[in-house]
This record gives sequence, structure tokens and C-alpha cells, in this order.
Amino acid sequence: MKRFKGMAMTVVMGGVIAVAAGCGSDDTKTSSSEGKGSGQLQGEVITDGSSTVFPIMEAVAEEYMGAQPDVKVSVGSSGTGGGFKKFIAGDTDLANASRPVKEEESALLDEKGVKYTELKLAFDGISIVANKDNEFIDSLTVEELQKLWIDNGKVKKWSDIRPEWPKEEIKFYSPGTDSGTYDYFNEVILEEKPMVENATLSEDDNVLVQGVEGDKNAIGFFGYAYYAENKDKLKIISIDNGKGAVEPTHETIKSGEYAPLSRPLYTYVANKSVAEKEQVADYTQFVIENAGELAEEVGYVSLPEEEYQKDLDKLKELEK
Repeated sequence: MKRFKGMAMTVVMGGVIAVAAGCGSDDTKTSSSEGKGSGQLQGEVITDGSSTVFPIMEAVAEEYMGAQPDVKVSVGSSGTGGGFKKFIAGDTDLANASRPVKEEESALLDEKGVKYTELKLAFDGISIVANKDNEFIDSLTVEELQKLWIDNGKVKKWSDIRPEWPKEEIKFYSPGTDSGTYDYFNEVILEEKPMVENATLSEDDNVLVQGVEGDKNAIGFFGYAYYAENKDKLKIISIDNGKGAVEPTHETIKSGEYAPLSRPLYTYVANKSVAEKEQVADYTQFVIENAGELAEEVGYVSLPEEEYQKDLDKLKELEK
């Protein structure tokens, strides 16, 4: 983490969080409204959703409010599922997500007459971590991940995974069921089978970091930025998907080599908000123009430039 180290991860998660305005950096693009010559804007922009996406959107909101101090941008972190619930209810302008919108969520949005546009923000690599003092585990195969995390009705010990490992009970830490990270892990690793019953679940990734840090027999997972912020406190585990063990890094996440746990991060904007609220249209453009740089600053991986241009083109269509 660079400029936002020690700040982005320490804000209390849950509910709607109003981000304090900060000064825009010289490296960050100015608010798009200034480029249009429309002067200062007023009003509110309300966002909620993924705790994984939260550090990016918190950083964007801080920069934006430095350029547009009369616009209040609130950033919530109720989880991807929680964010979509608020988006469906019409309570937010943008829904931040660490997975694509589900069919049932899309159907509810249609039912409520909420038209929306999907925008990609960055790449993430779900990071599997152990306690820093764990000396026996360096890598896991996907099959071993499944053996660890899929419930079998029994208390699991490390020796159940590999006989040479300690005969000590494993403590599990997972994002909560409203989390897009949980959904992605459930689909890709658990293959929709039930997770171990004794896992500690939380929508707040900082709680998971603290849990793994505090128990020598702990294992957990969350977005890469939370590992990057706490790498001095945690041990990263490389994942072998059949082509050798791969550690999540900027390079392996961007290339897709860190499979199957690399994934894109999203925000969804309400078309009506863009059409009717100038500050939302301006903020959304600012998000797209700055997501790559600020994602890198908080520990994620930027998309190719052409992907951001595609999103800008989508936004221009909404503003016509």
C-alpha cells in the first residue's frame, strides 16, 4: 500500500460510511466536471457493497471530494449481497461487487425497474493465509483446499490434510455469506458444497486478519489488498491448480496465472442516477478514470487501459 496504507483498512466496516474529504493528488485526474467547465457540483453520491472493493472506492471518494468538496460521497461495506439489496431497494447510486450480479438479483432489479450498467474496476486474487508462526504449510493444491473447507461433519486437524502435519484442530476464518468473496470461493473451490460449520464468518475483512493473526492453527481467505496491507502479520499460501504452486502477486494476478482465485472487481451504477443527478454522472466518470491508479495504490491490480475506455464509452451512452 502507498498513500492509503494504514488508513483504508482501519475504517470500521458496516453501514454507510461517509469518507472524510482529502486533497486530490497531482497524479490523479481532476473531476470530470471541471474538464467540462461546469464548475463545482453539490449533492450526494451513495455507494455500498463489497468490503473487498471498499479500499478502492474509499480512495476514489477521498480524491473526488478533494476536487468537489460540496459533494458528499458515502462508501458502505455491507458486503456484495448487502450492497445489491440496497441497490435493488433504490437506496444507493452505485453497488460495489466482488462478483458479477446474480440472476436472481438481476431479476429483482428488473422487477423494481432499476436499469443498471456494470463497470469493471480492477483485478483481485483471493489470498489464502495462515498464521505467521505456521512453519509447515507453504502451498496447497485445489483438492487440499476443498478437503480443508468442505464440511464433512467432523472437527478437522492439519494431519487430516497431510499425515505429516500436526494433529491439531484447524481454526477457519471466512468472509460472511453476504460477501462476494464468499460466493466466489463457494462456487470455484467448494463447488456449492457446505463450508465447515466451525468457520468464523465476518463481512469485515479486518476481523478475519485479526483472527488468523491471533491463532497459530488458523487459516483464512480474503481479497489481496488485505493481505498486502498485513503481510508482516500473515503467511501467504501458494496455490497449485495443477501447474505448480503459484503465490498471488501483482504479476500472477494480472496474468491469470494465479488460478482459479484471480477475478475482476466491479461497481454497478443506476442508469437513472447518472441521467438525473449530475454529481453521480461526474463521480462515476471520475471512478472509471482513476480506478486503475488508485486500485494499484491500495493493493489491487489495474485493468488494461482499453477496459476503462470501454466503461467510459458505456457511461457516455447513458448521458445522451
